[in-house]
Amino acid sequence: MDFIENIKTEAKSYFTNARGSHDWDHTERVYNLCLRIGKKEDADLEILKLAAILHDIGREEEDKSNGKICHAEKGAVLARKLLRKNNLDKEKIDEICHCIGCHRFRKNNASKTKEAKILFDADKLDSIGAVGIGRTFLFAGEVGARLHNKDINIKKTKPYTIEDTGYREFMVTLRKIKDRMLTREGQRIAEKRHKFMVKFFDRLNKEVDGVA
Repeated sequence: MDFIENIKTEAKSYFTNARGSHDWDHTERVYNLCLRIGKKEDADLEILKLAAILHDIGREEEDKSNGKICHAEKGAVLARKLLRKNNLDKEKIDEICHCIGCHRFRKNNASKTKEAKILFDADKLDSIGAVGIGRTFLFAGEVGARLHNKDINIKKTKPYTIEDTGYREFMVTLRKIKDRMLTREGQRIAEKRHKFMVKFFDRLNKEVDGVA
């Protein structure tokens, strides 16, 4: 088994109790998007592969805390220990952990390297489009939210509550993602996925009103 496959095997152990919205399938989709964008952007694919494989290993800790723990920051800590144990070069470990630590929306923790920007884009792309819609409804079910509430006042709602619907997630976060892409290829993919989401939620609202 080569080094990357060995890391992948170890990474999977962190997803034993993962929720479906952030399970190993998500990691594999992000991995594939990273390779697609990375080849276009002439990135270091070894760093990118390892960062993608490990980017969500801290997710269970965030879920247990109902969002109080940042899975990106926790994941970077866990990844560093795992990579050190496997005797990876310190410089590469630093680069991989930077990618993992800043793959969320954080104003004070921006992506500084090409590989970090690609992981950021790949992770966000998996939260929009058809896959993104599926994931956001899956997450809503996991936290016990309603199916839909088109009249929601997002300023008066909180995550991990009955009003944390797929539509709330679209209004709060998903509709803004296309404007936050950091790579040209990420922007191109995001535009198409965004248009699909807009059409979907417009249709959903009409069906809920009984006019479609």
